[in-house]
Amino acid sequence: MITNKKYLVGVFNDEHTLVDAFEKALQKGVVIQEVYTPYPIHEILTGMKTKTRITYAAFFYGLFGVIALIGGMYYAAVIDWPLHFGGKPFNSFPSFIVVTIVATILIITILTLFTFSARSKIYPGKKADIVDERATNDKFIIVLDQNNMGIEMPEVTQLFESNGASEVYQKEANSN
Repeated sequence: MITNKKYLVGVFNDEHTLVDAFEKALQKGVVIQEVYTPYPIHEILTGMKTKTRITYAAFFYGLFGVIALIGGMYYAAVIDWPLHFGGKPFNSFPSFIVVTIVATILIITILTLFTFSARSKIYPGKKADIVDERATNDKFIIVLDQNNMGIEMPEVTQLFESNGASEVYQKEANSN
């Protein structure tokens, strides 16, 4: 089933006018769906109040990676195929350290990438849903869902325009 979503898009030319409009909109009770900027802005990140648990996932990927790597290397070097030459001890743990560090970084990186891609629904061949092309260049964009803005559209439009928006317009997007 395809439904059409209607958005109100505010376009800003610089970071300062965006942050001012963002903070004033939050004070008025506007529900902001998303903000697109060419680079991260601390005030926007804290104001959106979205938290991520990807750091916890990365920690557990690293923990299980270290356990699996050390366990696998210990099994291969000591239990399954012990080589006795040059006075090598049965437990050659210090030789595992460098390999474990490097392989753990690789495991964390790859599994975190897959986790982020799965949670963000990013996959090869997916068509990008870009609200405004200028957001990838030099403009700052605030997107509001017209069905859940918190206040009326003329009031939001006037709020954005009075706080430095270069353009405020409506956009309709298809979503599945």
